[in-house]
Amino acid sequence: MDNRLFRDAMGKFATGITIVTTEYNGEIMGMTVNAFMSVSLDPKLIAISIDEKARMYDKLQETKNFGLSILTEDQKELSMIFAKQKDSDKDISYLRQDNIPVIKDSIATLSCRVKETADAGDHKIFIAEVTDVKMNGGDPVLFYNGQYHTLK
Repeated sequence: MDNRLFRDAMGKFATGITIVTTEYNGEIMGMTVNAFMSVSLDPKLIAISIDEKARMYDKLQETKNFGLSILTEDQKELSMIFAKQKDSDKDISYLRQDNIPVIKDSIATLSCRVKETADAGDHKIFIAEVTDVKMNGGDPVLFYNGQYHTLK
């Protein structure tokens, strides 16, 4: 099977959009991630999958912590900025949660500490323990079939 067919088939699974953030040498950096899932309730674990070519791939292995922000429909532009689909023309507002940067006004934010990693083809799966959660409400922005959608 070719890569395009596989990618198109995976695009048929609707996902929420998250931004993964960390601070490295005093710089806050982030990336759009839709490969995110809850793993365990006890302990509270989540998993994200990061491409080996991503700038944050090595950084997350060094910092061993990250913030995860679940975006609202009003934050679609942030998804595009962190995915490098659009240049940022405004300051991005962060909050500190467990001393980890997260995106202000997201539906929910999680602060996480990496517990283990697993190589998975051209990606690495980061399994992390959630150390704090905050919820703000709102409706999510969704990604389906290569496009952004809302619940409405």
